[in-house]
Amino acid sequence: MTKNNIHLPNLSFIRHCSEEYKVSRGLYNTIDLFFYERGYQDVIERRRNILSYLDYLQNNKIHPDDRIRFESGALKESMDKYLLTIQDS
Repeated sequence: MTKNNIHLPNLSFIRHCSEEYKVSRGLYNTIDLFFYERGYQDVIERRRNILSYLDYLQNNKIHPDDRIRFESGALKESMDKYLLTIQDS
């Protein structure tokens, strides 16, 4: 995660996530909404958490080489698990 990426314009940040983490725009929007609805209203804080979550997926090899995809309900479950890990830190 690079500090400067957080300050990119919206479209550039979404493209960065797509290229670096293989996240579709729809999945990115869902992840962004998830954090927003859980109180991460500040865009910079939310972007930090988005990148941290995507790093978490990569580090745990949940989706090592493919585009990140989730079956019905699995994204919410994965994100809830992620939130528990950062709250315990």
